[in-house]
Amino acid sequence: MTQQAVYFDNAATTSLDPEVLEAMMPFLQNHFGNPSSIHGHGRQVRAAIENARKTIAHLINAAPAEISFTSGGTEADNYAAFGSVRTLGLRHAITSPLEHHAVLHTLQALEKGGDIELSYVRHDERGRLDLAHLAELLAVHPRSFVSLMHANNEIGNLNDVESIAELCQQHNAIFHTDTVQTMGHYRHDVQQLKTHFLVGSAHKFHGPKGVGFLYTRSGTQVTPLIHGGSQERNVRAGTENVYGIVGLAKALEIAYRDMADHQRHIQSLKELFITSLRAEIEDVQFNGTSAEADQSLYTVLNVSLPPSDINEMLLFNLDINRVSVSGGSACTSGANAGSHVLSALNCDPKRGAIRFSMSKYNTAEEVKFAVEQLAKMYRKVPA
Repeated sequence: MTQQAVYFDNAATTSLDPEVLEAMMPFLQNHFGNPSSIHGHGRQVRAAIENARKTIAHLINAAPAEISFTSGGTEADNYAAFGSVRTLGLRHAITSPLEHHAVLHTLQALEKGGDIELSYVRHDERGRLDLAHLAELLAVHPRSFVSLMHANNEIGNLNDVESIAELCQQHNAIFHTDTVQTMGHYRHDVQQLKTHFLVGSAHKFHGPKGVGFLYTRSGTQVTPLIHGGSQERNVRAGTENVYGIVGLAKALEIAYRDMADHQRHIQSLKELFITSLRAEIEDVQFNGTSAEADQSLYTVLNVSLPPSDINEMLLFNLDINRVSVSGGSACTSGANAGSHVLSALNCDPKRGAIRFSMSKYNTAEEVKFAVEQLAKMYRKVPA
C-alpha cells in the first residue's frame, strides 16, 4: 500500500470525475455570459442550462419543467418543506427520527414557528420504519406533508419508498423523499414512484459541490424560498451556477451510463469489508441493516466496534494512520453531539462506530489496508 491516505467517506462527498471537469471547463474559462442576458454570450450559457435540465429530466423520466436547480440537497429539502406547508395550507407533517438534519431541523423549525404539528413514524432497533404506524398517522392526518428518505446517510437502510408513496396517495398526502444518497447510485423513475418531490446533490455522485436539483411533480405549485429575479421560472431567484449545473448533468449522465458496473464493483468492496472485519476484530457488529445487501445502500457500511477506551480517539487515530472515514457513537448526554441516528436506535454509547462509504474509485487493496489499520488498534487492547 502506498503512503497516500485512503478515502472511505464518499457519503460525505465524492471526488470530481475527470469527465465532469472536462465538461465544466469551457464554462469556467470561456462561456461566462449571464444566462438572463439576451445577447449571444447569455444565450449560449442559457442553452447549456436548458440542455442540462433536459438531460436530468430524461434520466429520471420527468418533464424538464419539473426540474429546478438549487445549491444542493439541503436547499432542495428546505424548499419542498417550507413551500408545501406555506403554499398548500398543510398543518401536519410526518417524518422519522432518522432523517437527515436537512429535513429534521427544517420540519422542527416549522413546528416551533407554529406552522405545523409534527409526528414521527416509529422504527425498530435496526432502523426499519413501521409502515403500519405510518398508515395509522395518515388515517388521522390525511392531508400531511410526509418526508421520508430513500436511504439513510449514516446506516445505509433502504426505505420502501414505493409503499410509502402509495400510502400517501391513498390519503391525499404530499410526499417528499430525500434521495441525496441514492441519486446516481440507483435508477429513479418519477412516473413509477408517485412522489411530489425528489432531490439530488451533484457532489454525492462525482459532480461539483454547491449544486443540486429539486424535482417537483407537475401541478404541485409552491412558493419560492429565495426571492429576487425570475430565474428558474420564478422558482429560485439568483444567477444560476452555470458550470455547476453543467457538471451536475454530466455527472448524473455518467452515473446512469456506468451504474451496473459500479454497483457490482462497490458491492464487492462492501462484502470484502464485512468478511475482513469479522475475521480481524472480535465482537464487531454492524448498525442498522447496512450488512444486508438487499436492505441497504451498497455504498455504505456502518460498523459497531467493541467497547474500548480507544473509541474516544478512533477517527483521529485512523486519520493518523492514513484512513479517512466518518463515524461517532450514540449520544450519552445533551453535551455529547454524537449521532442522532445511532441514539434513536439505542446503540451502546460505549461502542465506537465507523461509517465506511465507498465509491467507484476505491479498490480491494484499500479495503484491506483500512481493515488492517483498524485491527491493529484493537489488537493493542489488553484482554
